[in-house]
Amino acid sequence: MTSVLLTATVLLSGAVAATVRYLVTVYAVRSGHNSLVAGFPYPVLVVNAIGSIIAGTATGATAHGMIPPELHIILVTGVAGGLTTFSTLSVETIQLLMRKRYRTAISSMAVNLLTGFTLALAGYGLGLLL
Repeated sequence: MTSVLLTATVLLSGAVAATVRYLVTVYAVRSGHNSLVAGFPYPVLVVNAIGSIIAGTATGATAHGMIPPELHIILVTGVAGGLTTFSTLSVETIQLLMRKRYRTAISSMAVNLLTGFTLALAGYGLGLLL
């Protein structure tokens, strides 16, 4: 794959993944799960969890020659990078803290980090089996 084609593919896959992330948030708000008003910020957790397992699986599969490095770049940088969002997690945590929802803010950070790491690790193991 040429450098230009790889760059274009990463661009397109990242755009699609970012759109999916946006639609997950829209769905959550429309269905009454607006994390900044009440409850837990699930939309960010969902996209970060999915992105972590994608990145872990791609990395495990690449490490053992099951997928080419170019596909790894597309999946990790484009898809997982476009889907996941550390910046939104950070901003939502600040907003929760400003609303004095300390437990939810701390829980959200902890659950996102632990879930992301656990699913990336599980994905890596899955990638070894492919």
